[in-house]
Formats: sequence, C-alpha cells, structure tokens
Amino acid sequence: MEEQFDLKNQTLTDTHTHIYYQAGSEKLEEQMERCFANGVKRLFLPNVDVSSMDKVFETVAAYPENCFPMLGLHPCDVKEDYAQQLNEIYARIQESKIYAIGEIGIDLYWDQSTLEIQQDAFRKQIQWAKDLGLPISIHCREAFDEVFAVLDEMADERLFGIFHCFTGSLEQAHRAINLGFKLGIGGVVTYKKAGLDAVVKEISLEHIVLETDSPYLAPVPFRGKENESSYLLHIAQKVADIHETGLTKVAEVTTHNSKQIFKI
Repeated sequence: MEEQFDLKNQTLTDTHTHIYYQAGSEKLEEQMERCFANGVKRLFLPNVDVSSMDKVFETVAAYPENCFPMLGLHPCDVKEDYAQQLNEIYARIQESKIYAIGEIGIDLYWDQSTLEIQQDAFRKQIQWAKDLGLPISIHCREAFDEVFAVLDEMADERLFGIFHCFTGSLEQAHRAINLGFKLGIGGVVTYKKAGLDAVVKEISLEHIVLETDSPYLAPVPFRGKENESSYLLHIAQKVADIHETGLTKVAEVTTHNSKQIFKI
C-alpha cells in the first residue's frame, strides 16, 4: 500500500455481509478478529429468509457495537409460500430494531418462472421500507430492467438505499444514483475482465459504499475461495487505486456514506 493506513483509528464499513452464517461458532470469532485487524469495524447483515433471522440477531447480540441487522426476503427465496414468509418477517420487524429492509429485489439468473411473485414481494417490501423510513438493500441479478421498472413505479423522496453488488453499466449506475441509491462495490471490482473498474472510475466516491457479500465473491487475491468481511480491505484498496487517492480517504468517505444510509 502506498500510504500507512491507520488500522486502529480508521474504520471500514462492510455494508453487506452474511457473516452470520457462522453464528455461534469459533469461525465467527476468528473472522471478526480478522475484521478488526483489518480496520473493518462496522458490518451490516442482510437477512435472506425466515430461517436466517435468528442467526442474524444472534450475531448482532454477540457483537452489538459492530454488527447491524437488516430483514427481508431474498428474491431467490420467493417461492409458493412467499406470502407467509413475508408475514413472518414483517412480524419480526415490528418487534426488532433494524437498519434496512434487505436483501430484496429480483433475480432471473436461477429462476425466471417466479418473476411475477418476485415483483410482488419486491413491491411489498419497498413499501415496508418507505412506511418505516428505512433504506432498502437491492439484489439484482440479470434483472436490471425489471428492477428499474419497479423502482421507477415506486420512486419518491422516501425511496433510498443501496444497489448491492452493483455490476451494471455507467448508464445504469447514474440511473440508480438518480433514484436515491448508493452503489455497493464488492470483490467484482478486482476482477480484470469484469469491467466494473472502468465504471467505478467515473463515479464519485460520494455515491459508493463498500461490501464483501461474504462468503461469496471473494476479491483478488482470494478469488475462488470463501470470502470474508476482513477482505474488505482489498476492495477498498482497489477503489483507492482506481480513484488515485489514499485508502484513508476511501475509508472515510464510504463509511460516511454508510452512516447517511443506515443512520448509524
């Protein structure tokens, strides 16, 4: 690294990590220790379905100063019983302190036959967020047109959040920003052939937050291995290199952006 990054006094924020998959295990403790060693001190945990809610809150209880929960139904988990799952998740929201609705959205990579119910679940959860004054964390895979159609339909001053794992074009980036979203930049930005670096270069840091999507999409030099939140340092360094600035500035600006979104 070109600068001396003050790991003790600087803070990196992972705005999207499933580190709670390790809840109650030594692996969680080990990963959190590596996070702290790499300056990653704020982690936001996106729920995926009814069964994962307890793990989210167990992890938050273990690290209340560092881990913050979101609740939502992941589009890949929108199945025939989605209405019941939404009811259960919403009931949990009513009795819990959360910081976003997520992760929610549309995924047409795995199953295009569920598009209609994915759209319905997406709309319902966006409305929850708007009613509660919360941001949303959007999952979008091979569904930019479909996601933007719903966002355009529901756009107003109460709609905001993060476009998680953003991998779109520059035009799509500006469209998301204009709708009130920060771009969640993760390990893909370190992949040579992904082309995301060229997009990130044209986007001001004020529109970017960092994420790992752990345990998925590990950055170089760990590509192909299990990801973890401590690797956020490598993503931050790549963004710093792209913007020809220091790691300290990237940490400060992206953490500030996360505070604007999550209000903590």
